[in-house]
Amino acid sequence: MTKADLIFKENIHKILETGAWSEQARPKYKNGKTANSKYITGSFAEYDLAEGEFPITTLRPIAIKSAIKEVFWIYQDQSNDLSVLNDKYGVKYWNDWEVGQTGTIGERYGAIVKKHDIITKILQQLEENPWNRRNVISLWDYEAFEKTAGLLPCAFQTMFDVRRVGEDIYLDATLTQRSNDMLVAHHINAMQYVALQMMIAKHFGWKVGKFFYFVNNLHIYDNQFEQAKELLNRQPSACQPRLVLNVPDKTNFFDIKPEDFELIDYNPVKPQLKFDLAI
Repeated sequence: MTKADLIFKENIHKILETGAWSEQARPKYKNGKTANSKYITGSFAEYDLAEGEFPITTLRPIAIKSAIKEVFWIYQDQSNDLSVLNDKYGVKYWNDWEVGQTGTIGERYGAIVKKHDIITKILQQLEENPWNRRNVISLWDYEAFEKTAGLLPCAFQTMFDVRRVGEDIYLDATLTQRSNDMLVAHHINAMQYVALQMMIAKHFGWKVGKFFYFVNNLHIYDNQFEQAKELLNRQPSACQPRLVLNVPDKTNFFDIKPEDFELIDYNPVKPQLKFDLAI
């Protein structure tokens, strides 16, 4: 059992047994019914990527390729345009969050990255002083929220720190998420930001270090309880999955492509489970 599998099962059990019920829930299922959930507050996990600990479960297949493409849409294209995500990357699941007939998700995610020129600033800060303590990506922008409708960012803050160990330099990352669908999105979001961490590390020729993951509201929706019990009953695969970025050190951040990533030794338990998303 991987560390991610152990944490996954512990969190599922904790939510089902001790979680609180949501009240005045905003999300709806596609049939219009209110999507209530059970949740816990303040979930934290630490993974040492350098030691092969990656935040991906083997208890069900996780769509890592699509998840990584979303990172490129947000942080390379710096776009909120759904046609870019659909046509360039073939990823469709954000379409349910289109704002009106705008073809966008509102001024969110990539639009915020572009508005504040975030990636340029992060890379410049790390170039000038790798040990500065101000390498923060924040997608929480009240001005943008008031300007347009749209889903408020879930994974909204990332912080980066550099460590020297002997002759090696490691890049650590911390992801803070306000809300997370435990069964559907947990490992997708975590691995997305591991990919972003790897891209920045590769830009400077550093090694990836630790990944810290904090979720404020970690929940399971009320139409997912059977799937949750199924996951608790499954025995994890014996594989030890890890993500590899196959480009030379000091490859420019903007020259890296989704196909440069490879998920190695990933043989998750099947069959896949079906989930009705809450919108």
